[in-house]
Amino acid sequence: MARTKTDAILEQSEHDHASADPERAEVIACARRFKSSWIDLASALTRVRHTGQWKRWGYESFEHYAKTELHLRQETVEKLTGSYLFLQKRAPRVLERDGLASAIPSYQAVDFLRRAHETDEAPREAVGEIERLVLDEGAPFASVARQYKDVVFPISDTDRRSRDAATLRAAAVRLRDLLPETKAVQKKLANEVAGSLERLLAALEQGAHQAA
Repeated sequence: MARTKTDAILEQSEHDHASADPERAEVIACARRFKSSWIDLASALTRVRHTGQWKRWGYESFEHYAKTELHLRQETVEKLTGSYLFLQKRAPRVLERDGLASAIPSYQAVDFLRRAHETDEAPREAVGEIERLVLDEGAPFASVARQYKDVVFPISDTDRRSRDAATLRAAAVRLRDLLPETKAVQKKLANEVAGSLERLLAALEQGAHQAA
């Protein structure tokens, strides 16, 4: 696998701190192993946040430390630490797995399960099934979310219409902008489709104004 620029930066940073500050170098090493062992990184991040070591390393906040030194987005950090703490509390057995004999679920799937547990509106039967799929079977996040997102995180009809309208608008604008230069179809057909797309966009715009 080709090395990325970020991996090279992290490797150099790990090497720079290895002698003077082994703990700091260890967290950076965990970041490099992130994709193969997210639990190591989540555990290290949780410890660093709790102990406040980032202050000693010269950062104004834990978030600034994670973004600058580990090249991690805040959203990713929150999902990692949230998923780790959730497993510590509700399924510590998962943290003892080696990833070989017993699969370790992805942090995205665990985060989905965590949020499902925290949602009062989610049917308990569905949450239980998500827990089985994620923790016992190691089901991928995408398949779990596809099957249960609307069940445990339902959206209103108004929000659904707004989301669908935004998706349609983006697709229509992209196709409309491609048609004038296309050679894939006859110009006459392209113009007819472009006209229909303009009417669709106008209808979507009118609907947005009425909903406002």
